[in-house]
Amino acid sequence: MQTNRYWRFLFLLFTISGFSQKLTGKQLLEKAIAYHDPNGNWATFKGDLNITMKIPEKPNRDSHIKIDLPNQYFSVTATVADNTTAYTIKKDSVTITFNGDMHPSKAILKAHNLSKERAKLYQNYYTYLYGLPMKLEDPGTIINNTVQSKTFKGKTYWVLKATYDKAVGKDTWYFYFDKHTYAMEIYQFYHDESKNDGEYILLSEVEIINSIKMPKIRAWYVNKNNKLLGTDILKSSE
Repeated sequence: MQTNRYWRFLFLLFTISGFSQKLTGKQLLEKAIAYHDPNGNWATFKGDLNITMKIPEKPNRDSHIKIDLPNQYFSVTATVADNTTAYTIKKDSVTITFNGDMHPSKAILKAHNLSKERAKLYQNYYTYLYGLPMKLEDPGTIINNTVQSKTFKGKTYWVLKATYDKAVGKDTWYFYFDKHTYAMEIYQFYHDESKNDGEYILLSEVEIINSIKMPKIRAWYVNKNNKLLGTDILKSSE
């Protein structure tokens, strides 16, 4: 009996090991998307996000965001201390509002770093991060076929590596998924991995918006020294 148990144990061990070797990057991404967006709602996402950004030794940034992917609409209204800035993008049209003024002067725009380019940056930033992992299916994303098993802060994850076509981006990203649920719990990026630059982001708790499981809390840290840069807290408007 002891011998039979030993061989059964070895069989199970090799089966698990074989599974990790056979799990491809594409398969891992599919499983992660099935967890986060089981109904395939991201492609037609219409919703509101309320995000409080907490930065050490700085005032909070409270943002209200509207995303309507089918109609190519995006808006973000952000309040920091006594100033409120609003960007609205309707397809190729961009509107900038500062403290209720829909036509701020060039001096105001310059003083507060407001521009159409910055509006596009916010649009890309929020739709990318809150659209993960679904956004990893976008054109120009290169998913590494090899799935790694890595331990980060005491927990072992399936890790997916993503790079991008030059026209899309230059950074290297790693996405860490729970080995049982395939929930995304960490992502990490490098500008130059050999220099250990860039940041890692710890994701915790879940906010369900339009049946999509999004991270409620995102805490940003520097790769080199683990310094906390800031924390984003998400709440839906539902």
